[in-house]
Amino acid sequence: MNHFKIFIVFIISLNYSVYGQNYTGMIINERDQNPVEFVNIGVVGRNIGTISDENGKYSLLIDKKFENDTLKFSCIGFESFSIIVSNFIKLANKNIFLKEKIYELKEVIVSPKKFKEKILGYTSRSKAIRGGFKENKLGYECGVFLKIKKSAVINKLNFNVLDCSYDTLFYRINFYRVAGKMEFENILTKPIYFKIPKDKIKDKISIDLTSENIRVNGNCLVTIEHIKDLGNGYLWFSGSFPGRTYYRKTSQGNWESVPFGISINVEAKIEE
Repeated sequence: MNHFKIFIVFIISLNYSVYGQNYTGMIINERDQNPVEFVNIGVVGRNIGTISDENGKYSLLIDKKFENDTLKFSCIGFESFSIIVSNFIKLANKNIFLKEKIYELKEVIVSPKKFKEKILGYTSRSKAIRGGFKENKLGYECGVFLKIKKSAVINKLNFNVLDCSYDTLFYRINFYRVAGKMEFENILTKPIYFKIPKDKIKDKISIDLTSENIRVNGNCLVTIEHIKDLGNGYLWFSGSFPGRTYYRKTSQGNWESVPFGISINVEAKIEE
């Protein structure tokens, strides 16, 4: 009997021209003039984007044919900034200043509710199906949809690693609410990062999120985002059929999906 493996790769080569101008600058906090790290930068709806580094610096290649499109800068904890590409190109200084975002504190109503512990997402450990990060591409993120009827408190994020070539993992965790068809809005008020050295990378990795006090109401999307230059390499997760994985190729790009479930899940307390 012939044995075979199914390899699902849902990172597709970018289809825009490699010809264009490379622009560099820095993202700065308008209030204290400090650099803002890991800001999502990209042309809205296009697979053209990047992420600022830990010093707020960025480098972005844009073809002039996109001059009528919108370039967007966004980061958790800050107001987004958008500018028409043609106007951005004309800027003598490409440094961008972001305003800190003020979050309204919502009234907390305490009522007797019953919660049940449950695992949401995909838990496959299959070695025959894989998906994830095939290269060091800033802004790429992938995740799974969590079906929640009422509300849930997120305690842990788990993912099953099939293969990894990086010496250290450094990623951002995102939780999004549904804002429309294939449209999602981040619900977090502060960024969540995790860093794992190679000697700690195991088949199953668990990230404790209890201290983050993440509460979601209704269906949501949880993703892992590649935000730092890790050098040449890859990170593969197990996958399973049936299922569905959501991803976008770069910052501010459109969301897409593939018909199999990447092995990412959360441990949560679900309101009954």
